[in-house]
Amino acid sequence: MFTIDPRKSYMMPAHFGPRPFSPKSSGWYRDVTSMTAAFLTDRDKLATYLPAPYEVADEAVVTVTYACNKQVDWLAGHGYNLVAVSAAVVFRGERETLAGNYCLVMWENLADPILTGRELQGIPKIYADIEDYSIIDGRWHAGASHFGHKIMDILASDLREPTPQEVETYAQATAGRDNPMAWRFLPGIGGFGQSINEPTTFPSETILTETLVGQGRVDWQHLTWEQNPTQFHIVNALADLPVLAWLPAIVARGSTNLVVPGRLPRAIG
Repeated sequence: MFTIDPRKSYMMPAHFGPRPFSPKSSGWYRDVTSMTAAFLTDRDKLATYLPAPYEVADEAVVTVTYACNKQVDWLAGHGYNLVAVSAAVVFRGERETLAGNYCLVMWENLADPILTGRELQGIPKIYADIEDYSIIDGRWHAGASHFGHKIMDILASDLREPTPQEVETYAQATAGRDNPMAWRFLPGIGGFGQSINEPTTFPSETILTETLVGQGRVDWQHLTWEQNPTQFHIVNALADLPVLAWLPAIVARGSTNLVVPGRLPRAIG
C-alpha cells in the first residue's frame, strides 16, 4: 500500500511517488525576455481586491508584466509565457511587515508551472493562450486570450537605454521592496469554505543583460460569460481599474532564479 514519505515532495496524483528531480534541474530560467507596463490607479478601487492584512502602498501602482521564458532548467529546457498583474502593497502581519508586490493574477500557457505555482507557492495562476512577443518598427507587442477571445494586449514603444539618473531613481524606489507576495487560498471540498488560507512570499533573483525604457500601455477587453466563462470577472475587474497615469515601460532580457538559498517560498504572518 502506498504511503507518504514526509521527507519528500509530492503533488497530485501523489500515489505515483514524489516529484521527480534531475541533477540537471535547478530554479534557473536561462533566457527571459520581459515587458513591464505600470500605472497609477485609484487607491480605494485597488484596495477592494486585497485581502487583509495587505494594504495598498503609498502609491497605488499596478504592474503588468509579460515574460517569455526559455531554457527553463526544471522543465528540461522547455519554456512558457506568462502575463502577471501585481499591486504595490504593504503586508502588516502579527510577526512581520513586508513591502512589495502582491500578485493579483498570473496567466500562463503551460499547466506544469500553473500547478506547481498554485499548490506549492500559493500564486494565483490560471491558463491563457499567450503568444510570443513581436517587434515591429521598434514597437514591442504581446497578448493573451482564452476560448478564442482576447484578454489583453501589452505594448512598449519609444525604447531607449535608461540614463544613470533613471537607474538610480529606480533602485531607490525598489529598495527593500523585493518581496513578491500572494494569497494561498484553497477552498474546501466542493468549492465552499476553505482548506488552506495563508499569505505567502516567493522570492527570486534576476540577472539583467539588457534593459530599455520607454512608453507602455495595456489594453484590456471587457468579456461576457459566454466568451470566457471562468475568467471574465477577473478580466473585467482589471479592465475597470482607473488608469490615472502611465509610468515608464521596461523591456528587459536576462535570467531568473526561482530558488534563492535562504529566501525560499514560505507562508508569512
